[in-house]
Amino acid sequence: MELRVVENDNGIDSWMAVNLTYNAALKQINTKLEILNDEFQHVHQYNPIEHIKSRIKTPESIVKKLKRHGYESTIENMVKYINDIAGIRVICSFTSDIFRLADMIREQKDIRVLAVKDYITYPKASGYKSYHMIVSVPVYLSDRIVDTKVEIQIRTVAMDFWASLEHKIHYKFEGEAPEDIKNELIECARLVSDLDARMLSLNEEIQAISQGGYRKEQQGREA
Repeated sequence: MELRVVENDNGIDSWMAVNLTYNAALKQINTKLEILNDEFQHVHQYNPIEHIKSRIKTPESIVKKLKRHGYESTIENMVKYINDIAGIRVICSFTSDIFRLADMIREQKDIRVLAVKDYITYPKASGYKSYHMIVSVPVYLSDRIVDTKVEIQIRTVAMDFWASLEHKIHYKFEGEAPEDIKNELIECARLVSDLDARMLSLNEEIQAISQGGYRKEQQGREA
């Protein structure tokens, strides 16, 4: 399986050029997220991001996706129609962090949000939950600026654990898992959702107690 070379408007005319631009886009998004996380720690003494994973889709995977959607396997079609060539997964502690981070990403002046899929509010039938953003970031090369798409997935640790298992099962059974396994996955997704809600509630209670203790300490000093 190969990607046929047809130069597009951005001048991306080979797999090497693809790797260059999409890796540069990943680095930029990664750096932005790390800065936002550091700033949040400085202001609120709290890190919303547990860790970040990033990857570039393989040529084989890209070709399969193009064929699945009825497109020729060309570099031009790849850049135009495949939105998740560059992917970043952001793992958070709590569901509230997901929407907080999404808002912070939207506020970045040089990031353009192209599409959003909110599988937190509206989970898939399988039980899958995650917040997806397709964004465009300018990559500054020596002779041009290339607006490059990156898919950002934001989810909790528990959601990521569930999604990892679901992904393995999907490929093990080639998308046709036995009904009892599908039902068990849906039940596990419900348990994950309950766990996330309880962990968030517990964290909010801890924060409230900590802030109450801080206020009492401040009042004691002022007295």
